Amino acid sequence: MTLPEPRAPDPTTDSYWRPLREVQELMETGIQELYAERGVAGLRPRFAYPLIRLAHTGPLTIKDLAASLDLTHSAVSQTVSALRAEGLVDTVPGPDARTRVVELTARGRELVPFLEDEWRATEAAAAELDAALPVSLMEFTAALRTHLEDRPFLERIVAHLPTDAGDQSESGGHPAPERPNATP
Repeated sequence: MTLPEPRAPDPTTDSYWRPLREVQELMETGIQELYAERGVAGLRPRFAYPLIRLAHTGPLTIKDLAASLDLTHSAVSQTVSALRAEGLVDTVPGPDARTRVVELTARGRELVPFLEDEWRATEAAAAELDAALPVSLMEFTAALRTHLEDRPFLERIVAHLPTDAGDQSESGGHPAPERPNATP
């Protein structure tokens, strides 16, 4: 199979999402630095959410933990594996052979008060930062959501695609959605 030649210039060098990811990384780096300052080894910012939740709910299956965190089963399964590797949770067989129940270890339980304090402090720091912005991130994201409810992102993407881009209906792929008449 011959692949088509890429079009120049590389569209990935200019990204709408990159600045947002970079800001999130700066904030997560701050949290990671706090962990290092406090001598908490092996802890990552993404661990706080499930550890705190498990402290409040008690043991949960991976499926139930994912639902309670509003995350995918796959993402939580990967996080649970990382938490197990750090000795923060254990998994035990669930009610049937396919399920695993996640429970905090003693070390995981010991970290929860610190994580709850860090969570509250992080939320307060983010709110302080939000208040200093010329446009509140909370208001901005609410406005984005409203606009996406009015016109879904798929429609907006399709409106910017060339007419022949991604139409794989004859090659066994998924057919390209119809182009809407409205402009973005």
